[in-house]
Amino acid sequence: MSRTVIRGGLVITASDELHADVLIEDGRITALAASGTPAAESFTAPTFAADRTIDATGKYVLPGGVDVHTHMELPFGGTFASDTFETGTRAAAWGGTTTVVDFAVQSVGHSLREGLDTWHAKAEGNCAVDYGFHMIVSDVNPGTLEEMDRLVEEGVTSFKQFMAYPGVFYSDDGQILRAMQRSAENGGLIMMHAENGIAIDVLVEQALARGETDPRHHGEVRKALLEAEATHRAIRLAQVAGAPLYVVHVSATEAVAELARARDEGLNVFGETCPQYLFLSADNLAEPDFEGAKYVCSTPLRPKEHQAALWRGLRTNDLQVVSTDHCPFCFTGQKDLGRGDFSRIPNGLPGVENRMDLLHQAVVDGHLTRRRWIEIACATPARMFGLYPKKGTIAPGADADVVIYDPHAEQVISAGTHHMNVDYSAYEGKRVTGRVETVLSRGEPVITEREYTGRAGHGVYTPRSTCQYLT
Repeated sequence: MSRTVIRGGLVITASDELHADVLIEDGRITALAASGTPAAESFTAPTFAADRTIDATGKYVLPGGVDVHTHMELPFGGTFASDTFETGTRAAAWGGTTTVVDFAVQSVGHSLREGLDTWHAKAEGNCAVDYGFHMIVSDVNPGTLEEMDRLVEEGVTSFKQFMAYPGVFYSDDGQILRAMQRSAENGGLIMMHAENGIAIDVLVEQALARGETDPRHHGEVRKALLEAEATHRAIRLAQVAGAPLYVVHVSATEAVAELARARDEGLNVFGETCPQYLFLSADNLAEPDFEGAKYVCSTPLRPKEHQAALWRGLRTNDLQVVSTDHCPFCFTGQKDLGRGDFSRIPNGLPGVENRMDLLHQAVVDGHLTRRRWIEIACATPARMFGLYPKKGTIAPGADADVVIYDPHAEQVISAGTHHMNVDYSAYEGKRVTGRVETVLSRGEPVITEREYTGRAGHGVYTPRSTCQYLT
């Protein structure tokens, strides 16, 4: 039996903060005891013979982050996301994230199983941390609906649909309703990219015809009202189906208002936002010399005044989760495919390595409490997608996914020092307080005092139960 003891740190979970020592045996947390007590001292008694003792004095001891929205190796716009499962999960570990849930893609005319098998093949044996899959449903038909039942039974319990990207991922209202009805029966959770893609395509065509080709126009045509309209429509379709709904990458004040209204009505409707909407804005899209292309993602970055509603939604629990929508494309050779036509810029930003640090900065800045930080980045994503309490907390029986975090260290975010396989940082030059020091994944050190000690293949596929967050 392998034993690790973490001593002297402040253990922070979504519900508690306590100075406690943590005992890990064979990859799982087996006990916590208040630091300095006889129970804690017994963890390092000769009879225990710990293989590893980590001194966390003056540090935080956190659950590993759970990022439930990543896109490794995603095909998009004639290219592929630049992070592989190996590079992307290694970067996740560097940022204190120990579980990712990526999106397997069903192509139109193909089965869910084909898409899922393809993503299993991409990930298996390559991941530094544990992983699971959602299923993108691009082609709703009787066969697809039957497959949804089988996927839920084997631990793929969430299905993403798109009201955007006509001709690629788009589902119409009838297809969405049928999938929602099926999820209401089988316990799956529908995740929705809520933008009115049909209307957006009209506005894109009109903007290009006027010669408005720069990256900033990407944000201008993907209007906040079209996000809000689609969010409202998705909520009402879910209500008709009697199904829960999770709206991904919420970016606009008006969309938050739709979620808040639905939740006030008692509906099982949930919302996710991402660091880019909290820390970046439409000003970045307007950066000169095509630099704005670095920030093209969908939903788009909004004017700064939208940020206040997002922070408020996180505090009031009208938004429950912060994920990254990590989908990196290099500026040179990928983003520049859209020079002269913003609609051809691959949509997506890098961020899987930055989420935990940026949210700690939000704690420093007074937007969040420490426990709320852990709630929105670890515990609630794990509960929302059927991973809790295996993931997302520090408690007896949980996987020993643990981060030793230095809350006082300062760092400057930069492409020159990050570990994501992309040639720029969306947060270049941003100074933040707090930094990951050591990361354990199922008890094994993958980051040890700021050195990578993990390996491709350590991370394993993790089947999920159904949503544990329903009211």
